[in-house]
Amino acid sequence: MNEFVIKNAHIVCPDESFMGHVYIANGIIKDLSKGNYTGNSAFDLNKDFLIPGLIELHTDNIERHLTPRPKVEWPIINALLAHDRELSSVGITTVFDALRVGSIPKGNLQGEYKKYAKATADQISTLKKNKLFKIDHYIHLRAETASETLANELDEFDESSNVKMISIMDHTPGQRQFRNTDKYKEYLAGKYQLSDEEMENHFSKLKALQSKNSEIHIKKISEAQMRFQCVLASHDDTTIEDVLSSKNLGVSIAEFPTTIEAAKESQKEDMKIIMGSPNLMRGGSHSGNISAQELIDENCLDIFSSDYIPSSLLSSAVKWGLESGNMPKAIASISRNPAIATQLLDRGSIQCGMKADLVSFSIYNNLPIVKKVWVSGQAI
Repeated sequence: MNEFVIKNAHIVCPDESFMGHVYIANGIIKDLSKGNYTGNSAFDLNKDFLIPGLIELHTDNIERHLTPRPKVEWPIINALLAHDRELSSVGITTVFDALRVGSIPKGNLQGEYKKYAKATADQISTLKKNKLFKIDHYIHLRAETASETLANELDEFDESSNVKMISIMDHTPGQRQFRNTDKYKEYLAGKYQLSDEEMENHFSKLKALQSKNSEIHIKKISEAQMRFQCVLASHDDTTIEDVLSSKNLGVSIAEFPTTIEAAKESQKEDMKIIMGSPNLMRGGSHSGNISAQELIDENCLDIFSSDYIPSSLLSSAVKWGLESGNMPKAIASISRNPAIATQLLDRGSIQCGMKADLVSFSIYNNLPIVKKVWVSGQAI
């Protein structure tokens, strides 16, 4: 029987934080109490914070490991293990690995949009079965509607693929995330070093694919969501009409709304709102859209996602907690709220009966320094 006590901890619970101790047995939180622990032995946190393990719903970090530079492909297993270790080091204990489905095999970008999702998902499954991951991995399919192969790629996945979330993507220039096409051109120039002519050709191709395939692909996404019985998310909703259309499709999570109007309508329709933690840390959106701070000020933000910088997830919540004086609410955005939104009801808060996924950290210059991470009560 694996049991131990963590004492002298600044424990952050869903509705309060306090100095106390937690008793863990067989990977489950069995008890927690305020005040000093008087037992014979315990793991002493020396007044560091103790919070639930972080739950990451949308990270593109895996793609950075798979393609560390343009035209450089890294072996999938190497990339996945490095990705897993990086996330565990910053306190993430559950991750929804965001894999793009919907490719453009003959694109005119230097890197093109090559198919990779199913092969990567298969390796994730194999590594899980062999217990080679430090943290829990689930599959999040980023379904690109303005693509050529989305329907066929979705058909490759079945009920055994562990798909827990699908997001409806449309990165066509001139709307949603890239309503500001100058920002999109700036992004492409930086990532792929495209000329103006190459950009215009790429824009034309994406617009043609959207016109041809969007309606068919959205129907295919709905069928896949029913088949997997998973959570459905929108992405970059901009107008009230976008939000209502998403709601009609059964969307329950609004990823990265680009305007306050879309965020408020999403909240009205009981859709949980995700914003990128780099947005808060940088002080604004890299695409020129609404800032995470604006949504915090309007009480319209439920969940943070690290998006492309894993370490930003805990940093953003701590920043929010310190500035607002409400650490429980801020920490809930990276633990309890994403757990509830994705129906992972066995984790996400420090409460009796919950899975003992835990993180301890101190604060230096208003930034969190992760000290210890536990998954199911095992130090990793």
